[in-house]
Amino acid sequence: MDFQIYGFSFTLILFFSINNATLQEKPSTTSPQINSNSVLVALLDSHYTELSELVEKALLLQTLEEAVTKHNITIFAPKNEALERDLDPEFKRFLLEPGNLKSLQSLLLFHMIPNRFQSNNWPKNEQKTRRRSTLCPGEEQLTVFQKSGEKMVSISKIIHPDDIIKPDGIIHGIESVLIPKSVQQDFNTRRSLRSISAVIPQGAPEVDPRTNRLKKNPKTQVPAGAPPVLPIYSAMAPGPSLAPAPAPGPGGPHHHFDGETQVKDFIQTLLHYGGYNELADILVNLTSLATEMGRLVSEGYVLTVLAPNDEAMAKLTTDQLSEPGAPEQIMYYHIIPEYQTEESMYNSVRRFGKVKYDTLRLPHKVVAEEADGSVKFGFDEGSAYLFDPDIYTDGRISVQGIDGVLFPVEEIKVAPKAAPVVAKPRRGKLMEVACSVLGC
Repeated sequence: MDFQIYGFSFTLILFFSINNATLQEKPSTTSPQINSNSVLVALLDSHYTELSELVEKALLLQTLEEAVTKHNITIFAPKNEALERDLDPEFKRFLLEPGNLKSLQSLLLFHMIPNRFQSNNWPKNEQKTRRRSTLCPGEEQLTVFQKSGEKMVSISKIIHPDDIIKPDGIIHGIESVLIPKSVQQDFNTRRSLRSISAVIPQGAPEVDPRTNRLKKNPKTQVPAGAPPVLPIYSAMAPGPSLAPAPAPGPGGPHHHFDGETQVKDFIQTLLHYGGYNELADILVNLTSLATEMGRLVSEGYVLTVLAPNDEAMAKLTTDQLSEPGAPEQIMYYHIIPEYQTEESMYNSVRRFGKVKYDTLRLPHKVVAEEADGSVKFGFDEGSAYLFDPDIYTDGRISVQGIDGVLFPVEEIKVAPKAAPVVAKPRRGKLMEVACSVLGC
């Protein structure tokens, strides 16, 4: 009996010891939990409302939670007026665009350093400065110093030192926004691309539609800005299945528009905007479409490109791209030989219900209609919505972002039913029928 009791006690002790060891060695799979006394909770509940809203819009809460669990952080929080009224409206619009999420994250992380830096840590001597690394990726650093007895961080003055003190961090109120060089460079590049404008037309040469040649009389010219006389389909280069001979065009050797430069600018805009790398790759590497578009614009034509995003392009199958000239034919169906903006297309579908736009892929047209407050192209499963409007508009080329790849609806030609052939009765047969009816 004693042996059984001692054996049972030994078994319990062994069981609990194994369980404790297992619990200690088992790694934690849950995400780090932030308590109510955290500096992040204090920031979201503080009077720095503009900064806290930007942190949420930039999707930085999880990143900051991980940083707080590893070490203390110091946040230099700009006052609301600095973010709401003092910031350049164009720069603020740039930060809030969906394609510039990384720039917004870099700007916010530039205001945070991965250690605790209180007001008593500032250099006492105005000749001394301290450089502090920030949470912003790269080599961005902040300079901390004193100037005329006032605490400074880079170019901004500390107006509320030690404003919020928590066990895992501290918040100082600053007067203005700190902008890293990388974000400033991104903004300047984007602004220079937006300022690109088309060359003012000086007049287009007149074309004889019968011969597709320029008229020799220089006095009879089409007014400046007027569309070319020659239809765009006649000016297009032949497809890959035809002989690669240049098609006649109305521009001649003296182009009135720099189409090549404009196409390059629109491709660069796609790359900087983000989310359209696959389309840019097709335009540059896989087809001669970019050259063709540049030539058409140089000769006076206008184009609207319905640009599928990367997610839509990734759904293309090998079979859809394996045929010779398939990328060109797909992209030709996404180019409308008109200049359309989001406003013009939306107004058209609101007024007429459905609108058919010509495409460079003859004879197929793309159908647009209003759906959910936007413009919808195509039918059923092969439809796409306009969700990135006016990515690029310069008066000659318009680029509208869509969320799907469009394909023309194959016209199924049903053979008409053959009419039943009725044999014409002979005269003798008619007499037999008449006699049987009359009882002859």
